[in-house]
Amino acid sequence: MALELHQQLKFNQQLFMTPQLQQAIKLLQLSRLELLETVQQELQENPFLEECPTEEETDNETLEEIRRGDVGEGAYDKELNRNADWEDYLGEFASTPRRSRSHEAELSDEFVPLEARYTVKPTLESHLLWQLRLSTMTEAQKNIGESIIGNLSSSGYLQATLNEIAEMSSSTVEEARRMLEHVQLFDPVGVAAQDAKECLLIQIKNFGYDRDSVLVDLIQSHLEDLEAKRYKPLLRKFRLDFEDLKEYLDIIQSLEPLPGASFDSSVPIYITPDVYVYKLDNEFIILLNNDDFPQLHLSSLCNTKIHCSSQREKEYCNERIRSASWLIKSLQQRQRTLYKVMENIVNHQKDFFEHGITNLVPLILKDIAGDIDMHESTISRITTNKYVATPHGIFELKFFFNSGLGLKNGSQISSESVKILIKNFISEENSSAPLSDENLAEMLKEALQVNIARRTVAKYRTVLDIPSSSRRKKYF
Repeated sequence: MALELHQQLKFNQQLFMTPQLQQAIKLLQLSRLELLETVQQELQENPFLEECPTEEETDNETLEEIRRGDVGEGAYDKELNRNADWEDYLGEFASTPRRSRSHEAELSDEFVPLEARYTVKPTLESHLLWQLRLSTMTEAQKNIGESIIGNLSSSGYLQATLNEIAEMSSSTVEEARRMLEHVQLFDPVGVAAQDAKECLLIQIKNFGYDRDSVLVDLIQSHLEDLEAKRYKPLLRKFRLDFEDLKEYLDIIQSLEPLPGASFDSSVPIYITPDVYVYKLDNEFIILLNNDDFPQLHLSSLCNTKIHCSSQREKEYCNERIRSASWLIKSLQQRQRTLYKVMENIVNHQKDFFEHGITNLVPLILKDIAGDIDMHESTISRITTNKYVATPHGIFELKFFFNSGLGLKNGSQISSESVKILIKNFISEENSSAPLSDENLAEMLKEALQVNIARRTVAKYRTVLDIPSSSRRKKYF
């Protein structure tokens, strides 16, 4: 059978994402900080994109077409040569523009972010080196001390052996050992220990408690028993009563097992809300946070005839103009979508904004997507890394989406509300007789008229990072 070649025409549909569409989707999921960085980078790279120093007039008719999405080829061409007035745009997408502007200065203090202080927090290493330099030691000893301090973990434990310290500092093991004992008495006492047990022993020796053999034995051999609250075997072994054991526990609990914990080097993360929601005259006002955000417009070069010496230069200019215009429109679309989503969240979670977290209702992405006629993936992107300042604190937009538990009357309650109730019940419990998961399930059933399994309560308690009843129990 002979093989033959044939030509055939076939029509098929294929989804193709243009670079502009990819950019618009990317802008949706960027956080405020990432968005600012993206815009600043575009301002540096695109000669046809500028930042408005002052408020400028714009063609209201064209802007209205852009807002409605009815942008044809003619309107698109006109928009290329006109500026996008962000203040006018945002005013149209505020719940009560005139009133909100007049009351914008009346935002509650809780909405004003606290600025970071411009001071350098001392690290554990710098604190120890400062003490080392103030000590009356030889240069060789200081060199050994620097090697010890340079090999500490963030918790303050030594991560190198004496042989390694001696090799790094070109000294003997005995010299390294003597210097290590000296560094371990620096503030905080117990630093440069090998583990928590050695750290606590150094501290009780420094405070003069090492003369009590029971205390030393408790730290050396029974820290695990104390942590698990296995007290009865200890009472029999050391022939103590509960009051005597409590005194030893108070001493041990006053010590610091992690000497470097107070010198945490992690950098705090400051959140700037993307949206503000506050109550005014029994009405919730939604304001998009546009502070420090550049107001973009097309450069005046777009209105002049640019002389291009080649077709390549002409294509470059046209591409840059289209890119600048598309970025402005994409940013406007992002703000429009963010406002619509936040407005619907407020409508669905009105009880939360009125009374707090315990009144949060179940909500899924599909509910919001159906209300504003958008895809669920769009709602997911616009709620990622976005934060809203409410009368009850700052929350990520995804916080308002949670599953629900069915009540006996046919209604539902959100899982977050159940977690808050569990947390409140445990905070009010008797520490000597803490509530078990079964007790919590019974209390939730009585309070909410909902049947919750013990394992569900245990799951929620674990999510809240609350230990079991046996670990919460206090004997003294």
